[in-house]
Amino acid sequence: MGLDEIGPLRERALSLIRAAKDLAALEAVRVEWLGRKAGRITALLKSIPTVAADERARFGQAVNELKSAVADHLAARLAALEAAVPRGPMADVTMPGHRPPLGRLHPITRATREMVEIFGRLGFEVVEGLEVEDEWHNFVGLNIPPEHPARDPLDNYYLKDRVLLRTQTSTVQVRVMENRKPPVRIIAPGRVYRPDTVDASHSNMFHQLEGLWVEQGVTFADLKGILAMFARAFFGPQVRTRFQPSYFPFTEPSAEMYVSCLLCGGDGCPACKRKGWMEILGCGMVDPNVFEAVGYDPQEVTGFAFGMGIDRQAMLKYAIHDIRLFFENDVRFLRQF
Repeated sequence: MGLDEIGPLRERALSLIRAAKDLAALEAVRVEWLGRKAGRITALLKSIPTVAADERARFGQAVNELKSAVADHLAARLAALEAAVPRGPMADVTMPGHRPPLGRLHPITRATREMVEIFGRLGFEVVEGLEVEDEWHNFVGLNIPPEHPARDPLDNYYLKDRVLLRTQTSTVQVRVMENRKPPVRIIAPGRVYRPDTVDASHSNMFHQLEGLWVEQGVTFADLKGILAMFARAFFGPQVRTRFQPSYFPFTEPSAEMYVSCLLCGGDGCPACKRKGWMEILGCGMVDPNVFEAVGYDPQEVTGFAFGMGIDRQAMLKYAIHDIRLFFENDVRFLRQF
């Protein structure tokens, strides 16, 4: 092929490009002229070495110019065809966007944070402790003797000899008193473990919040006042409280605290077993044996301690009938909070 044939080829290629009515037709033209295996211009480029030496340079320049012209027109025609393709309605940038769904705090987390905030206003410091404990801190330091039923191996998760998953966050109180001098005013929220049969009111893992105040002159009246203020802040100002004598190895005297039924206001209903009251926690003055175990002088200081199940308080506050709902991760349940 000679130089005089390059011009007509150019006109032929450009006319085919202009005549392409859609993207498929334009692609066919591109393959015919610029295809790597059988493209007409590709064949011309491969033929350059066979052209006579005195015409080779001009012939090669003309073929390259042809290739550039065809490629430029193909690109321009492609842009025109794409612009003509019907498209859906453009987004209205003045419309408000769609807010992505946000997660919610788990009801146990909500209850814990609210309880911590209330006791924080009352001057209590938050302290966390170990979930794997030794027998001394879980039992001995809390005045729980070897023969006490709470120390039965069947009622605890022992990991190895004298090491177990803590059954109460009272262990934090012992560790704090071992390392601090009075005054001490702390709360200790956290997970605890007991091999209970799982049902509507029991779980083998649940959450507790323990409180401790040790100082000179602390009395049972202080204990009652603090817990009454907590109950009204957490459950509502209409709640009434009462204390009933009880027994705990680490406090003396000991009591259970009740609040007026949150559903019937104390009139009596199935939720409170017609009694009008709901038990929410155990409490009492710290036993002198506990003070002696941690190196405090019971003649110099007094104190009180209390402990409550966070899950239990959340169930009462949010009228939840089954503790298992907290741990099943049913989104339909969790979306309510």
